[in-house]
Formats: sequence, C-alpha cells, structure tokens
Amino acid sequence: MNKYVDAFINAFNGTVDWTWKSILFEVPWYTNYFWGLIAISLFVWVLEMVFPWRKEQSVFRKDFWLDGFYMFFNFFIFSIAISGFYKLLQVGFSDLGITDKSLALIDPSSWSMWLQLIVFFIILDFVQWFTHTLLHKFSFLWKFHKVHHSVKEMGFAAHLRYHWMENIFYKPLKTFAVMTLFGFEPEQAYIVHFIAITIGHFNHSNIKITWGPLKYIINNPVMHLYHHSFVLPEGRYGVNFGISLSLWDYIFKTNYIPEDSGTIKLGFPGDDKFPTDFVGQNTYGFKKEQN
Repeated sequence: MNKYVDAFINAFNGTVDWTWKSILFEVPWYTNYFWGLIAISLFVWVLEMVFPWRKEQSVFRKDFWLDGFYMFFNFFIFSIAISGFYKLLQVGFSDLGITDKSLALIDPSSWSMWLQLIVFFIILDFVQWFTHTLLHKFSFLWKFHKVHHSVKEMGFAAHLRYHWMENIFYKPLKTFAVMTLFGFEPEQAYIVHFIAITIGHFNHSNIKITWGPLKYIINNPVMHLYHHSFVLPEGRYGVNFGISLSLWDYIFKTNYIPEDSGTIKLGFPGDDKFPTDFVGQNTYGFKKEQN
C-alpha cells in the first residue's frame, strides 16, 4: 500500500514542480507547455484581430475570459490534480505484469524519429476522432460534452473549453492505443502535441482558412464551425468530428460543409437553459435530470 501512496504523492508533486519550473523558464523551451500555450494563443489571437472572418464579432467575444480560464484549468490545474491517479493506474498495471512493451503489436524503436512522430500523430488523432464520436452518440457522454458546445461565438480559446470528465474518457483510450500499437510515446512527442494545440486553436478561431487541397487531410475553421452548428442534418447526431485531421470524416462520411459564410448559429437545442458559469457547467453533467 505504501508503494501506491508514494507513487501518488510523487506524481502529484512532480507535476506541480514541473509546472512551476515551466512558469520560471527552468525547463527546456521545447517542452515548456505553459509558455508554449500562451505563445500559440497570442499568435492565433493576433491573426483573429488582423484577419477576422466574422468582422462584427468583438475581439473580446462572448465568454472570452471564461474560455481563457478553461484553457489553463484543463491544461494545467486539472492535469496536476489527476496526475496521481494516472500514476496509480500505471503502478497497478505494472504489478499485473502489463507494461508498455508487453502489449505492443509493433516495435517502432528502429524507425526514424520523423516516421515515429507521424505514426504516433495519426494513431492519437484517430483515437481522439473515435472517442469524439462517442461523446456525441451516447447521451451520458453528451451531457459532459455539452460544455464544449455551449460556445456561442467561436474563438481560439474555445478549443480548450471542455468538461474535465473528457480527460477521463480520452486519456485512458489514448494511452491504451499507444501501448497496444506503439509500445511507447516517442521522445520527441512534444512536437506532435504542440502541432495539435496549434491546429486546435486555428480550428476554433475567427479566421477563414481551409488549407486549400489539404482540407481533405487537415481540419480547418470552416469545417469545424459546422461541428458546432445549432442545426444538424436530419438523422445525424453530429458532423465533422475531426480533431487535427479531417481525413477520418471524409473516410467515414461524417463530413458536412454546406456553405462557408461563417454566420451560422452555434450551440445545441436547449442551450438557453444551460449554465453560463464555470461551476454550473461542470456540475451539470452529474445531475440526474437533464433538459
């Protein structure tokens, strides 16, 4: 039992220490997610101001500061809070003889760094796409995902407005996929994570970008805006589920972009009764009665 307690405490303290060192620039710049997130956010925000898609939308759009809080809460505060529990799972699996290598179907350690990163990126993105479809398909998951879809004006910070329970759904599936298919996370995985953050920020931004012919591979703001549409095609529980890649939506026929004016209504039926504050939004999914 002491082993588990020590693992929990060490993981929690280690995450706190790493976050604090990141703030103080005491970690390598290329792994500094704290200032990296700020730099990416400022970059995309400036582009929103210079090249606004919806020109009538304020620079400090509706819920701008709420979304800003969500960014740091989900990316850092919750990560600190949950780090000990993830470590307990790792120790528990280890005691059962289950390690990163024991489940791996392939061994990419001999591959080039860039091939490892590309395959790692594709695997993670597909798992996230698949999990995202589940968040829309099943009502008990949709209750939590509603937080992300309560955005009424789109901007870069809306990327990280989501219920902390989504981390509970996403991370185990991502970890299991990597363990099963890959065996380990590449040493330079921070490159993949920063690329994913940047694409996610752009997808939620007030900028009209489609990436030209690459739109069939890379997700974009025009495509993702329709994922947040108040009105969905009849008989469908969602469209455009892609996270970084649009590829999966075109393969599985969940793509939908009827026009590109950017003026569609966002949200979901009944969102007028959905809480507008952080606490209310994060307790909503646990209530028995839902609208």
